[in-house]
Amino acid sequence: MGQFGKGQGIRRVEDQRFLTGHARYTDDIRLSGESYMAVVRSPLAHARITAIETAEARDLPGVLLVLTAEDLAAEQIGDIPVLAKMKGRDGEVKQPPHPVLARAVVRHVGDPVAVVVAETYEQAVAAAETVVVDYDDQPAVTDIAAALSAGAPQLHPEAPGNLAMTWEHGDRSAVEAAFAKAAQRARIEIVNNRLVVNSMEPRVALGQYDAANQHFTLTTPTQGIFRLHDQLAETILGTTKDKVRIVTPDVGGGFGMKIFCYAEQVLVLVAARRLGRPVRWVGERTESFQSDIQGRDHRTVAEMAMDKEGRFLGIRVETQANLGAYLSNFAPFIPTGASTQMYSGLYRIPAIFAEVHCGFTNTVPVDAYRGAGRPEAAYCMERLVEACAREIGVDAREIRLKNFIRPEDLPYDTGMGPVYDSGDPSRLLEQAAKLADWDGVAERKAEARRRGKYRGIGLASYVEACGGLGAEEARVSLEEDGGVTLVIGTMTNGQGHHTAYAQILNDLLDIDPTKVRLVQGDSDVVKRGGGTGGSRSLLMGGVATERAGEKVIARARKVAGHLLEAADADLEFAGGVFTVAGTDKTVTLAEIAKATHGDALPEDMAGPIEETGGYTAEAMTYPNGCHVVELEIDEDTGTVEILRYIVVDDFGKVVNPLLVLGQVHGGTAQGIGQALLEHTVYDEDGQLITASFMDYTMPRADDTLNFEITLVEDMPCTTNPLGVKGAGEAGAIGAPPAIINALLDALRPLGVAHLDMPATAEQIWRAMRDARAAERQAAE
Repeated sequence: MGQFGKGQGIRRVEDQRFLTGHARYTDDIRLSGESYMAVVRSPLAHARITAIETAEARDLPGVLLVLTAEDLAAEQIGDIPVLAKMKGRDGEVKQPPHPVLARAVVRHVGDPVAVVVAETYEQAVAAAETVVVDYDDQPAVTDIAAALSAGAPQLHPEAPGNLAMTWEHGDRSAVEAAFAKAAQRARIEIVNNRLVVNSMEPRVALGQYDAANQHFTLTTPTQGIFRLHDQLAETILGTTKDKVRIVTPDVGGGFGMKIFCYAEQVLVLVAARRLGRPVRWVGERTESFQSDIQGRDHRTVAEMAMDKEGRFLGIRVETQANLGAYLSNFAPFIPTGASTQMYSGLYRIPAIFAEVHCGFTNTVPVDAYRGAGRPEAAYCMERLVEACAREIGVDAREIRLKNFIRPEDLPYDTGMGPVYDSGDPSRLLEQAAKLADWDGVAERKAEARRRGKYRGIGLASYVEACGGLGAEEARVSLEEDGGVTLVIGTMTNGQGHHTAYAQILNDLLDIDPTKVRLVQGDSDVVKRGGGTGGSRSLLMGGVATERAGEKVIARARKVAGHLLEAADADLEFAGGVFTVAGTDKTVTLAEIAKATHGDALPEDMAGPIEETGGYTAEAMTYPNGCHVVELEIDEDTGTVEILRYIVVDDFGKVVNPLLVLGQVHGGTAQGIGQALLEHTVYDEDGQLITASFMDYTMPRADDTLNFEITLVEDMPCTTNPLGVKGAGEAGAIGAPPAIINALLDALRPLGVAHLDMPATAEQIWRAMRDARAAERQAAE
């Protein structure tokens, strides 16, 4: 391990560029002759389009182009595809068309109906406001339970009853047998609330078209260029892959939302081809609320069967998953394949069965959001385990320790797909509980009551599946100036990839991290890659980078042998220097790089050293940990104050602890937002009530605190060559159940047994009021 190698908490090498204003986001790029696009969006959640009048807009100063669905049809523009081809209980998932511009019917507020392109942004917006769309208003439905009930308004003729798919996973008969012999049972009904992603950088799209070569270029923030590239070329634009270039510069946050294909990315390309000049679209924040993919939105009933000692025998889970108005790229997979496989949690459960009803509603489409199915599963499991503890009258720790998977059980096959290779959840829980002084909380609760507060402590033990998705490739080159260029198919959205990859190369080549140039996000330069999602980047890209680096050393060794007039077997390599064993004859990698860029080497050694490494994972990795939260509730207002937040995480080997801590901090803050603050509200007509930061509450600095995080590194992943397990989504998985469990612990003296997220001060106040009223009524 070098000074800047793996395991060292070095500061991010990319931060200097960001902090000094030298970042280059899509909207920082200016092209000669560019024009501006504004989108005409539906103000109604469900309506038939009877007419679109665009004449006035076309005649306004500066207006260059107006497009409707009719124009797209004339150009044979395809629909946005579903990439997750899931098969449900009754066959393939229903895939109603997802048009780029609404055809005949709009299905959610914000559904794009037309676009206007003008010389300036102001002209485009002004002209868009003059487009008159005649609508025949139709009944709307936004709640998933209502949408799947008899008589609900129908969104798509291809999906009767608004049902996209019913998915089943697990062993139904084994679960029925477990419940038949159960001595005790627990049951919960919960809501996993819908979230608006709200990345710092809104979505942006900049389209160009080279008529001479019939070539499109799209510059846009993504989490990986190739999925977008391929569906645009082959499915939507109807051209070949070599005729489409995707460029992603710096990205200001993604959280899953920037993985997918959006209408605006298609429209700027179509408009650029029609106009012969660049076309820019920049999303306003209100447009983000109305069109960015949203997250979660599940209603779940879960039951656990236990023996008389409280050991788990079986679990059954039934979920209604709201997919919104259309199927986004991976929407069918998130509540099904991604979520149900994790219903074992960290527990020994002999029988598991999950059923998911995926439905359409008149809301913004839903897809992957930080954690993508695993937070939903963990929230369900950890709420249910708490209910089990209450049902049999034992401590939250005790029931977990009784049912946890043990080290001697490993590798442990959950029966739902995952096979856990490493870990010790009991150890992590006990360490977290000790740090939190779990056993001393009774005294702290009593002291809080004397101050008019209700104090509670809660925990959640989580596991997630990450990495192991597809393949990854890295290309490493030694440059003439002594630096190294890394070309890779992952896509940083602020996680610190540049630093982590540079540390891996530092270990191999002893290269200063600041001399590693990271190239990503350009389909003309990067030849393949799976992008960033599912906490896969370091797990996959790190291994590929290491393998490419090893090949660079092997090739450099041959050049070193020539320069030092020594056999390969006589060369030693360390600290970026080749040495002839037993002598003082040396040559550095920098000197070798300079020689390969010259003309003095033999033909078989001439030319820059550039090598490619690849990695295809054979298994997922399973980071896990324990969150413990202690908080207080004001008895008069329901206001919550988080007093301590302890996290003990097992991420396997850690490449950079500072980067990991940053990821845990960020994910936990988002989890706090979901648990206490963020609430996406549609009214009965499908209007988005929380359509701005005035109404949608994001977590702020004063809603969080100094998280106490411990990283346990002595249980490396056995299925990943680097021993790492992934860390990007863990905080968002562990936080929501830990916080709700702490709130319910605080309110237990009042008899409050249930809260749904977000547990706002108002909701808590109402729960306390209702509990006191029930107590008074019982006393009377």
